[in-house]
Amino acid sequence: MTLDLKADLVCEGGGVKGIGLVGAVHELAAAGYTFPRVAGTSSGAIVSCLIAALQKAGEPISRLDDIAATIDYSKFEDSSWLGRIPLVGGALSILSADGIYEGDYLEKFIAGTLKDLGVETFGDLRTGDSLPAHAWSLVVTASDLSRRRLVRIPWDLPAYDTDPDEFSVAKAVRASAAIPYFFQPVRVAGATWVDGGLLSDFPVGLFDREASKSPRWPTFGIRLTAKPGIPPATRAVRGPISIGIAAIDTLFTGQDAAYTDDVCTVKRTVFVPTDEVSAVDFSIDRKRTGLLYANGAKAAKVFLAGWDFEDYKMNCRSPA
Repeated sequence: MTLDLKADLVCEGGGVKGIGLVGAVHELAAAGYTFPRVAGTSSGAIVSCLIAALQKAGEPISRLDDIAATIDYSKFEDSSWLGRIPLVGGALSILSADGIYEGDYLEKFIAGTLKDLGVETFGDLRTGDSLPAHAWSLVVTASDLSRRRLVRIPWDLPAYDTDPDEFSVAKAVRASAAIPYFFQPVRVAGATWVDGGLLSDFPVGLFDREASKSPRWPTFGIRLTAKPGIPPATRAVRGPISIGIAAIDTLFTGQDAAYTDDVCTVKRTVFVPTDEVSAVDFSIDRKRTGLLYANGAKAAKVFLAGWDFEDYKMNCRSPA
């Protein structure tokens, strides 16, 4: 018998590593969990928006596997005609458009998939709750370079003179996944938005309530890294391109380290080992995507075997 369990869900970003998120979500859903609210950054935003749309459409979350399998990661490298100029195209694209790749493939893929599920704007993901933090089932984060702040979409859209209910979910996801220099940024009301991981790749406390309020259900996080205390794999880093990619990986992975190693954060987090893959390895093959998915599924099973909500409530302050 499948249990009817609830948990809010926050998914870390990590480019193509996000395949590991899909495996973890599959196991959580198979254990009976549904997700009243989901949030994510970058690849976490992609997975989160699909979960929210599937639930809104009354579709099983297991369909996420099939949708993820249709993503062609090689098409993420959608250079403009300028970017296709041999040797100098990438540099010219950065100089002219602030990014090597346009990001159109991702936005169009998300927009088309969501539309088939009856979702286009955040208004389609209204929960009916009057509280702003509960009003939408999805929150996507981006980094605003113009105002030097984390943007929580749709919560913060009024500050940009934008109606949250009219804002495109696919555009929000595109902004959240716009890795600086790799993808062209998204501009809203004159502000420049890029990958949310630049400021917070794992905003696991996004849905936490005040400690004085009675808990309803937990927030689970899924991180694309090994559990604290397990030494990460050592990868060779040589040459300017390799150093640049490694620098981005390190920035995003280490951004939230100050609080993600906290014992209470660890208790409610699924840790998916992904060190063997780079976030921007858009030429990833089926063998490695299969490994990432399997890592996610295994990590979720380990997490569920040790999860105890009553213990968490007793020893930690911030249940959802």
